[in-house]
Amino acid sequence: MLIASVATAQEPKEEKVDATALAKQTQNPVADLVSIPFQFNFNSGGGLGDGTLYNLNIQPVIPITLNKDWKLIARAIVPYISSPASDGSQEGGFGDIQLQSYLTPSKSGKVIWGIGPLFSFPAATNPLVRTGSWAAGPAAVVLTMPGHWVVGGLVNQLWTYADNGGPPEVNQFVVQPFINYNFGVGWALSTAPLITANWDAPSGQEWTVPLGLGITKTTVFNRRPMNIGLQYYHNVVHPDSGPSDQVRIVLALLYPTARRPEGKK
Repeated sequence: MLIASVATAQEPKEEKVDATALAKQTQNPVADLVSIPFQFNFNSGGGLGDGTLYNLNIQPVIPITLNKDWKLIARAIVPYISSPASDGSQEGGFGDIQLQSYLTPSKSGKVIWGIGPLFSFPAATNPLVRTGSWAAGPAAVVLTMPGHWVVGGLVNQLWTYADNGGPPEVNQFVVQPFINYNFGVGWALSTAPLITANWDAPSGQEWTVPLGLGITKTTVFNRRPMNIGLQYYHNVVHPDSGPSDQVRIVLALLYPTARRPEGKK
């Protein structure tokens, strides 16, 4: 029988935090690390004209120990979206909530991986992004962490399996490659473009492909480990109605798992 237990996270004590090791943990989507990232995305240009589409993603991550060989990484994505309306005003509200689950080995080799289901729930309160769809699909992650590098990618696909009626339905593919180079003392150069495809869109309007770069810093403020970052992306491919530019600001609160002293069980 499997006994699930959530890894205990405690307030950091006075011992020195290894900022570089913690930074690499934050760059690993299936790390044994409780975190609460807040991702602020400011989208502009392109089909938005003079408007700005603002998106805040709240993404709590909780690792759950299943047994000595396996763990489950649970991540929710709760988006708040402020969209420009046709009359020039802004329409704000929450979008559909996603729940991602990755089954991954407790002890990994040079290649780290995770696989599991992805669910999307019709929780949107912003009418401009409401789908009314219950959707599900597969999700996977693979990465490696040689030396100063953390390199890998996430991929998933969502399909509508039940709907509250009417379009649009969900038929979305997402791939997010990520490359991080850690300089030391918590500083890292990083890129993590979110490449998406809406398979139900008209021909030539399916893909959004951003390219960009940013810098992140893992540090301790008021005894709380955290990760902060600033990135810029330009959409080299996007639908006619989509934005051409994105500025992303990330703030992640980190809760490192308490380690047992040597010799204690």
